[in-house]
Amino acid sequence: MVNLSAQRPRIGVIGASVCPADIYQIAYDIGRIIASNDAILISGGLGGVMEGASKGAFEHGGITVGILPTRNPADANPYIKIPIPTGLGHARNILVVQSSQIVIAVDGEMGTLSEIAIALKMGLPVIGYRSWEVDPRIKKTQSVEDISKQLNQLMEKL
Repeated sequence: MVNLSAQRPRIGVIGASVCPADIYQIAYDIGRIIASNDAILISGGLGGVMEGASKGAFEHGGITVGILPTRNPADANPYIKIPIPTGLGHARNILVVQSSQIVIAVDGEMGTLSEIAIALKMGLPVIGYRSWEVDPRIKKTQSVEDISKQLNQLMEKL
């Protein structure tokens, strides 16, 4: 039996657990794009950007994985199909990034910054939207269309 999930790209979406409506909408659109590319969405599984992206993927038939900081799978947002409770707190950020092949950072705070740093250290491509500009390797984007274009170019290389 062939494991089709192992052949799908794994795209991490990182960002703050609380965000304004416009950022939530961008995250939703990113989730939709991920699902439409038959990729798996990986996130920290909580609210804000993580929920927006999960909702967008979920509502468009995508697979959503939430790597939770707590030991309780019920802490996942309602759009997570596969909750992974860790009990690791912020240390779970490493797992979110290591489970991903491409990372998309949307807005975000210190947790997002740590995930960006981990991704860059691992040599993973990072797409940024209104996020930290700490390294020239981060592919800065200005719109959903630009994010989609960057993501498609990167997925062709996987």
